[in-house]
Amino acid sequence: MNEKSKHDQENFSEKLTDILNYGALNLAMGLGYRMRLFDVMDTFKTPQPAAVISQEAGLNERYVLEWLGVMVTGGIVRLVKDQGDGDLFHLPKTHADFITRRAGNNNMGVYTQEIPLLTATVSEAVANGFKTGEGIHYDQYPGFYRFMTELADAKHLQVLVSQFLPSVEHGEMVKRLEQGISVCDMGCGEGVALMVMAEAFPKSRFIGIDISDGVIEKARSVAEEKGFQNVSFQKRDAALLTEDRKLHDTFDYVTAFDAIHDQTKPAEALEGIFTVLKAGGAFSMVDIAASSDLEKNMEHPMGMFLYTVSLMHCMPVGLADGGMGLGMMWGREKAVKMLQQAGFTGVSVEEIPNDPFNLHFFCKK
Repeated sequence: MNEKSKHDQENFSEKLTDILNYGALNLAMGLGYRMRLFDVMDTFKTPQPAAVISQEAGLNERYVLEWLGVMVTGGIVRLVKDQGDGDLFHLPKTHADFITRRAGNNNMGVYTQEIPLLTATVSEAVANGFKTGEGIHYDQYPGFYRFMTELADAKHLQVLVSQFLPSVEHGEMVKRLEQGISVCDMGCGEGVALMVMAEAFPKSRFIGIDISDGVIEKARSVAEEKGFQNVSFQKRDAALLTEDRKLHDTFDYVTAFDAIHDQTKPAEALEGIFTVLKAGGAFSMVDIAASSDLEKNMEHPMGMFLYTVSLMHCMPVGLADGGMGLGMMWGREKAVKMLQQAGFTGVSVEEIPNDPFNLHFFCKK
């Protein structure tokens, strides 16, 4: 073995060690986030023993202590040795700013749950898909959709009304929403984004559409509980909207937040959105900031994570019932082309304030 090969082998061995360590760290961080341990530790002004942390969190001390061992060796939590009290633990504010619920749109902690959750939910089904080529239906991801609701809460409650909508058409869309227009959120899930908008713009009318019975039922229940009068939800397949004349030329504005790449028939879904818009109506599609060229994504700072989420969720869901299986990393170039093929004009691609994950594809009918 020559020197170059030996050096490459050593580097790869070190990389594998990092993979094992950081994979384990992500799993433990996801558990800690779920149990609100980061949020609890963020409330302390001084380092605390495991007994105090576990008591404040309402959790078992032995489990918390072992978890703290992962956090300390992983560099997330700092260990402070105290002769009187033994080991003390401190979560630096500079770390908490990115892994607690108060972090808002900077919250990366919420994403630590995603891969462990997908692994627990569908790893066997995905492994089977490698052999059969079959997709996986939405109803096999119940826990994942609860997670997506939390993710939407963290994102939309913080920035949708205050930052995203004011950036649409240089503030003109906000003016129209204040005056009162008809809005549809395609692939609405449990309706978080829709209800945030409905509360902010009571003169506008909002309809959420999703293919899942479960999330539509949940959205209706929450909307009723909160007393919304300008919100409704319908179970529909976006790919069949061109065949449903009841909604043709209905909406002034349609949104789709991280939803189009999950469709089994994304081209037909985009054509359906085009059909339900009024003439001159606008469409905001928020989707992953990536290229359609794999080589260009090699330098993507979250490339490995996003491709894995696509492998475990987005692509299998898109393959269900003989679907296209577009996947999360379909990319900017393909997205623009598909929007144009659906009939949209003036397609623009814009960065979103304080959202490094996504791009805003804006176009009109």
